[in-house]
Formats: sequence, C-alpha cells, structure tokens
Amino acid sequence: MISTPLTERFSQTYPQLAADKALFAELCQFGDYVKLPPAQHICMEGSHCSSLALLISGTARVYKLGESGKEITLYRVEAGESCVLTLSCIASGKSFPAFAISETDVEAIIIPTSKVRSWMEQQPSWRDYAWNLIASRLADVISLVEEITFKRMDERLAHYLEQQRQQHGEQLTITHQQIAADLGTSREVISRLLKDLQQQGELSLSRGQIVLTK
Repeated sequence: MISTPLTERFSQTYPQLAADKALFAELCQFGDYVKLPPAQHICMEGSHCSSLALLISGTARVYKLGESGKEITLYRVEAGESCVLTLSCIASGKSFPAFAISETDVEAIIIPTSKVRSWMEQQPSWRDYAWNLIASRLADVISLVEEITFKRMDERLAHYLEQQRQQHGEQLTITHQQIAADLGTSREVISRLLKDLQQQGELSLSRGQIVLTK
C-alpha cells in the first residue's frame, strides 16, 4: 500500500490513471513503493516478470546484449512511464527478452502481476493506458529499426548528438562507451567518428565530456 505523502506525487506523475478515481484507489491499495540506486539491474534476460513498475522519478534503460558483448539501447523509461516489455511479458506469460537497469536513482510504484492482468480485463482506463504505452514504444522501436537498417553510423551519431543537445545542452557529460551502447556499436567506432567530427570543428573532446560547437 502506498503511503499518503506519495499519493499526490503519484497522481501528478500519472494524471491519466489518477483521473479514474476507482482505479487510482486500487493502484494505491495494491502498489508498493521502491527506490533503487543507479546501475541496479531491474530485470535480467530470461527472468520472470512478477510485477510492473510505474516510475515516479529517475530513468531506467532497457537494452539487448549480443554474443559479441555489444549492447544496444532499445528505449529508456522515464517518470510517468512503464516498461512495455514487462507489460508484454505479464500479458503473455513469457520471460523478459532483454535487460533493464537503473541509470539514475529510481523511484517507482510496483504493481503485482495479478492486478495488471485483472485490470486489463476489467478497467477501461488501465487498458487505455496500456495500449497508449504499447503504441508509443512500438513507434520508438520501428524508428530504431529504420535507423539501424537504412542509416550509416556517422548519420546515426549525428542524429544522436543533436538529440542530446536538445535535452542537455551543448556540453555533454557522456563517455564514448555510453554512446556505443546506445547505438549498438563498438567504442572504437564511436571514438573514430567523434575524432573526425572534432577535426571538422563540429565538437571538442575531453575525458568523459563532449562540447558541441556547431
């Protein structure tokens, strides 16, 4: 059960769910609050999904790990969102097909699998939330597939850096390995492409930091 002080934060983060008072009352009754530190694995590939996390703060990263050891980020889960793969696994009874890890301190409300399933059948507001989540994530995954299939790595890197600029400004605190993991390539490839951009005057590099100059 969620404590009273958390109820307001929870409702502000999930206004769509809070608008249905009966559903929100059940969310507060059956949900449990958890807090995770950065770099905490939330789900491992092949694990059973026993609950669904509704994030109220922080960021979690969902990624695939290849046999070569390369990673690729599928998507991130932010405050006001849930993991669509977890939702899918709960609905289908299948095991989790990727890895999920907290990138920052994460606060979440954990909903047991039994309630997630019953609400899908009995609560229209919950079904609407779930379908909207699935639709938005499907669009993200299609965009990722298109990038991997049709764009060169230098184009993908340029697009990635522009997204980072829009979110964080021109000074980025990020490592080459982090970028490689997000884009599904090796650190060496990213380092080479970043050095090319530096020579072109597009950015400047220092340890753990990239400054975008154009």
